[in-house]
Amino acid sequence: MIRTVPTAPYKDQKPGTSGLRKKVPVFAQENYAENFIQSIFDSLEGFEGKTLVIGGDGRYYNREVIQKALKMAAAAGFGKVMVGQGGILSTPAASNIIRKYGAFGGIILSASHNPGGPNEDFGIKYNIGNGGPAPEKITEAIFERSKIISEYKIADAPDIDLDTQGSCDLAGMTVEVVDPVADYAQLMESLFDFDAIRNLISGGFRIAMDSMGAVTGPYAKEIIEKRLGAPAGSVRNATPLPDFGGHHPDPNLVHAKELYDDVMSADGPEFGAASDGDGDRNMVVGKDMFVTPSDSLAIIAANAKCAPGYAKGIAGIARSMPTSAAADRVAEKLGLGMYETPTGWKYFGNLMDAGKVTVCGEESFGTGSDHVREKDGLWAILFWLNIIAARKEGVAEIVRKHWAEYGRNYYSRHDYEEVDTDAANGLMDALRSKLSSLPGQSFGDLKVEAADDFSYTDPIDGSVSTRQGIRILFQGGSRVVFRLSGTGTSGATLRIYVERYEPDASRHGIETQAALSDLIAVADEIAEIKTRTGRTGPTVIT
Repeated sequence: MIRTVPTAPYKDQKPGTSGLRKKVPVFAQENYAENFIQSIFDSLEGFEGKTLVIGGDGRYYNREVIQKALKMAAAAGFGKVMVGQGGILSTPAASNIIRKYGAFGGIILSASHNPGGPNEDFGIKYNIGNGGPAPEKITEAIFERSKIISEYKIADAPDIDLDTQGSCDLAGMTVEVVDPVADYAQLMESLFDFDAIRNLISGGFRIAMDSMGAVTGPYAKEIIEKRLGAPAGSVRNATPLPDFGGHHPDPNLVHAKELYDDVMSADGPEFGAASDGDGDRNMVVGKDMFVTPSDSLAIIAANAKCAPGYAKGIAGIARSMPTSAAADRVAEKLGLGMYETPTGWKYFGNLMDAGKVTVCGEESFGTGSDHVREKDGLWAILFWLNIIAARKEGVAEIVRKHWAEYGRNYYSRHDYEEVDTDAANGLMDALRSKLSSLPGQSFGDLKVEAADDFSYTDPIDGSVSTRQGIRILFQGGSRVVFRLSGTGTSGATLRIYVERYEPDASRHGIETQAALSDLIAVADEIAEIKTRTGRTGPTVIT
């Protein structure tokens, strides 16, 4: 029942910050997905007879690759696979199932916040036994194996019925099709004060949750409408669709503008939230207030004791390097450990496993905690509802009081998408060549205090990650960060992060881009963005 299939390697299967992402036609090439899945299995040891979790965000090509992965897992010797009904598992829900049932690991099929469809994006990511993304030593081993692979093994068996819950046999391996929502909803109910949130909603507090035609729809319907009592229709675009209904499932001010405009209207809901393709990102807005992801992390950390699951306080906070220093000020005031890591949720895993941190966040709309080992969009949204219910204050009031206490970190990210790869690499190389000469230079009123290419030594295992982003730090706490994203599938995405710290509460009402205008101009001057990319402005500003 097991076939050995000859194959030839592809040279482009290097995982990025969160797995391998390519366009669907690339994955649909002969043996392309099979090669990468086999390379995963060939890079692991000790999984014979163990349990593997498989699920995805429902995007185009999800079901086809799940069938391949199931048959290859049977051929590899796994004893059991738990797969989400309909092939669906949000990324945080998959992490929870891996942890709850002691699985060896999991395969998550997603390209996160990237578009879906026949010619759009697809992805495969391996998560280890703690529920988190595979560390670099494993992803590097997978890549090295993919470059020399000559065969893969697959069970010669009919496809599994993914739409019916229950267990069946596949070439001697048990396949259990599980409810993708139940375990996750139970976990959320254990962490948050559902009674307080129910009372908030029953008192007339209106919520709009946009699942963007993506995976969180069933989760949000079950939790927000069914368990918390929000009126039917509070969760919008709730059916996961292969092309996300034509949405770009990235919860930001560009792609979730309709939700934002609704909340900001006079008769709109008091609270708006959105999540992304695979459910690990979030956007939160309230009347007259968009909450930046950096501020969201800081405010959740500062108010963690509002939620029953965190009533004893948190151990520490971690953030990715490009994320603003807003959370640093909370950690300092509360006497907590603060850790600055490279971009990529995998860098938080060791810190959480060692008990060093409880709450983590990235500026790219990702927030989470040690309840799983992935960022978790719906968790962050429920945390905000818990804080609102406990404090009996609206979003804008909570944010402004936080700024008054800790100061405001004006912050924005400018994305230049699908830039010519050579041009983007040339820009970064030119910046690196300038680093030693920048300190001491003045650009208008801004004086460079330091400049470096960020590197990180993991305090738990001592591993070192270099070339993680170029930082230009100015006197007074302002900074500009340049980084090439590892989550795109076409060309290169140049991300520029701009930040200014403002302790004076009387200056907390300035429009963000205006407050950062001189830093934005200096970023272009130093990096020669327009000249080197040919772009007159960013594709997306968040």
